[in-house]
Amino acid sequence: MSRPPASIIAMPRRQRCAIYTRKSTEEGLEMEFNSLDAQREACESYVASQKAEGWSAIREGYDDGGQSGGTLDRPGLKRLLADVEAGLLDVIVVYKIDRLSRSLMDFTKLVEIFDRNQVTFVSVTQAFNTTTSMGRLTLNILLSFAQFEREVIGERIRDKVAASRKRGMWMGGYVPMGYDVRDRKLVINEGEAATVRMIFERFVAIGSATMLTWVLVAEGVRNKRGKQIDKGFLYKLINNRVYIGEAVHKGTAYDGEHEAIISRDLWDKVHSILQQSPRLRASNTRRQTPALLKGIIFTNTGAAMTPTATKKGSRLYRYYTSMDLIRNRATGGAAGPLRLPAGMVEEVVVGEIRRMVRAPEIAARAIAAVRQDGEGVDEQAIISALGEFDQLWAALFPAEQARIVHLLVERVTVDASGIAVDLRNDGLGSVVRDMMAPRGEEARV
Repeated sequence: MSRPPASIIAMPRRQRCAIYTRKSTEEGLEMEFNSLDAQREACESYVASQKAEGWSAIREGYDDGGQSGGTLDRPGLKRLLADVEAGLLDVIVVYKIDRLSRSLMDFTKLVEIFDRNQVTFVSVTQAFNTTTSMGRLTLNILLSFAQFEREVIGERIRDKVAASRKRGMWMGGYVPMGYDVRDRKLVINEGEAATVRMIFERFVAIGSATMLTWVLVAEGVRNKRGKQIDKGFLYKLINNRVYIGEAVHKGTAYDGEHEAIISRDLWDKVHSILQQSPRLRASNTRRQTPALLKGIIFTNTGAAMTPTATKKGSRLYRYYTSMDLIRNRATGGAAGPLRLPAGMVEEVVVGEIRRMVRAPEIAARAIAAVRQDGEGVDEQAIISALGEFDQLWAALFPAEQARIVHLLVERVTVDASGIAVDLRNDGLGSVVRDMMAPRGEEARV
């Protein structure tokens, strides 16, 4: 008598389950049993209850502590999606759906990725199946409420920030130069504050942001981040109302809790200058600027030639005049011209400088000068900077041009046969460094 064949029991296919956990803030993560651990434990218990269906939790953890649900740019989530795309997972398990995302649009993208890779999604506390239309409807409703909650939280935070700013409280962000943050309040950093006051005072004296920037760069003054000062940084600093003890929110200034670094009077002086047109300020700067060759031009007898001027009608005529002539000293007939038009002399000297910087041997001398100062040398950058000298010169204020001339020219000698220009070697490195200094970087105050 034959026996009936034994029944064959089909075992369910193994479902590889990945558990994802997330917490928005880092508060409490240092505890031995934190929120991420609690989420993981609940998810592991749920996976264990589905053992009969072949569910099995993998050892790999996908955790994001201190990460917002409003973005997909999270380390743990990125690793999870990479493993999904690699076909290593079958089920994604979370404690609540908002742990995975609080954005309806972002969650839609995640569901598309899961569907494309035949991966299902399960929320332990919100039972639904994403493979059915009803499950998708439930999911969209829950996500809509999650996104609504996120937007309400954002509105509450914005309202709190606005109220706090109106009370003059420091609400975080980049700390301005001149201050440090202690106990969530701005306190004066005396070393940096002295630099801030110096910048405001010198702007009043000079009246030109371009010229002041060059001076600060030449003196090695740095911003709070240790970077070289540029004109963008300078304008941000002198327009920052935090320095007169105010806090600004959406264009409205309120009395701040912090101590002011500069006086209201100094602030008003700076901003009265800023209210002038750039053209007028440039004109004022030019009128206050000393002559280009002052202190370095002499006759062939060694007498200094000093800047002088005469006015005829509305026109001003500038000259370089020998001190022998001014003091009515005898020259013995050996001296050259005792008075020369300033524009003509300056044009000759500047022409000699332009000829010099185009000479091939000057690039080699410039590279050697920078190398001698112990700095890193970008030879191509130095050559390019020298090639752009004409354009740079045309953009400079006269005081800046005078500084360049005094760095490059040792002496100008005038005699009956013409003008001789003696060039300096030791100033070339400083000029090249200034020409290569960055000017467009967006520096934060």
